[in-house]
Amino acid sequence: MKYIDEFRDRNLALQIASQIRSEADPAKHYQFMEFCGGHTHAISRFGIVDLLPNNVEMIHGPGCPVCILPVGRVQTAITLSHFPGLILCTYGDMLRIPTADGMSLLKAKAKGADVRMVYSSIDAVNIAQNNPDRQVVFFAIGFETTVPPTAVALQQARTANLKNFSVYCNHVLTPPAIAHILQSPEVRELGLVQLDGFIGPAHVSVVIGSQPYDYFVEEFQRPVVIAGFEPLDVMQAILMLIRQINANRIEVENEFSRAVLPNGNLKAQQTVADVFELRRTFEWRGLGVIPYSALKIKADYADFDAELRFPMEERSIADNKACECGAILRGVKRPQDCKIFGTICTPDNPIGSCMVSSEGACAAHYRYGRFRDHHSSISAQV
Repeated sequence: MKYIDEFRDRNLALQIASQIRSEADPAKHYQFMEFCGGHTHAISRFGIVDLLPNNVEMIHGPGCPVCILPVGRVQTAITLSHFPGLILCTYGDMLRIPTADGMSLLKAKAKGADVRMVYSSIDAVNIAQNNPDRQVVFFAIGFETTVPPTAVALQQARTANLKNFSVYCNHVLTPPAIAHILQSPEVRELGLVQLDGFIGPAHVSVVIGSQPYDYFVEEFQRPVVIAGFEPLDVMQAILMLIRQINANRIEVENEFSRAVLPNGNLKAQQTVADVFELRRTFEWRGLGVIPYSALKIKADYADFDAELRFPMEERSIADNKACECGAILRGVKRPQDCKIFGTICTPDNPIGSCMVSSEGACAAHYRYGRFRDHHSSISAQV
């Protein structure tokens, strides 16, 4: 298949759904976590859940980079944006993440801070070049997918000898978070969900390849199927996981072979290795502090590290008490389990980060799934 429409073919989707129903053992209950926010969006948008039998359950994981950023890091960025003469650049969704008191970068901008939305890290470099008398900070976030562009931006800034450009780095890594969900005593105390397998992220795996999941499969004995974003990709990955479990196999399989290689993108990996190194610890929303789960800027690029250039206080701030985003990111609750979902908390007025990004579980369910819940409730009453 060559075109997107082919990966959304209705007849093929029904064929795969029929195979899933016929091969899913009625005596078993299959629970699969999709780690990637793009998969969460696709599952909601294309109604994949409606095509699955009742004993095949999809659980949303912490695969949205906007969602997992803790309140303390957002608050630090808001404080930084008020630094005299500073221009803070970041991606659009970041502007709307609320802190516990309802503050956000968008509201900081409304109060006079120079906060600018950019489409790429290079946009932030260009802004620094065009404003040589002002400090420009790029508020960088994302999984392994967006790390290489940030690394390139830092390389270009050093080549151009930019004295007014720096990066506030919040890049995080996928495999440590998956392992943390399965083994961390702290996460288990907050609520444990049985997971039989994982749908591995798409764009992340394009960068890191399929091999990093081999250790995860061996250590935790859970199958992983890397999948693309289209509905047929996701459904085929579910079928592949069911077949592994039925055959008592535990392997890494690559459904997204048209884009993911075993070794990944070696050039991108080398660029990242030149600029970044592992942090000892990093806090994730809902998961707590995870060892070696994030990146920091290497000493060779210390002149471009905003955490060294500006006074910053690392702090842990609790989420809004009414918000269930943390539990949703751990997979122990669903968006509809939150009391403020769809009423107080909406995409126009997000209380938690899961309602901000289109990849967030709450935003995806609000847009595509809440009407299904309403229909099911009416059907049950009738």
